[in-house]
Amino acid sequence: MNKGINLLIKKVQKRDRLAIEELYARFEQKWFCLCLRYAHNRSEAEDIFQEGVARIFQYLDKFDIEKGSFQSWSNRIVINAALNYLKKNQWQQSFIDLELTEGNIDWSDNILGDITTKELISVIQQLPSGYRVVFNMREIEGYSHKEIAEALNISVGTSKSQLSKAKKVLQQKIQILFFK
Repeated sequence: MNKGINLLIKKVQKRDRLAIEELYARFEQKWFCLCLRYAHNRSEAEDIFQEGVARIFQYLDKFDIEKGSFQSWSNRIVINAALNYLKKNQWQQSFIDLELTEGNIDWSDNILGDITTKELISVIQQLPSGYRVVFNMREIEGYSHKEIAEALNISVGTSKSQLSKAKKVLQQKIQILFFK
């Protein structure tokens, strides 16, 4: 698959219209799902998606096939578009330095069970912005707390606190919605 995507990217970098359409069609759904996880609703996700895709194609000439995968590179651009969108909408006000919640949340029971991806995204979208962004960056994208703190201009403690609280709220919402 890497050879195929690398060849496609080279064609896109040469402005081949059909290659551009194919690349877009191949990744459109993945990029949009990523936007949905960061957005509060579908409308926000659409705005983020448009900005992210525009940046991907704007900077595609700078993508170096030798340095990493296109999927990781393009995902990072979409995530940055999401963070920029949220910053413009004063989402940072939702970050409050709070002490870490006492006790850890036990996710070992796999409370997610048979919840679909669509249902899980819907629950994540209901989280307050600060919780949602940190949860996505840490648990889904794999950023460290230090990286999150730097990207969001918050303290490491705030990142940890937001994640802890996000997990607690998610657990409560999932139990209420799906395990009454």
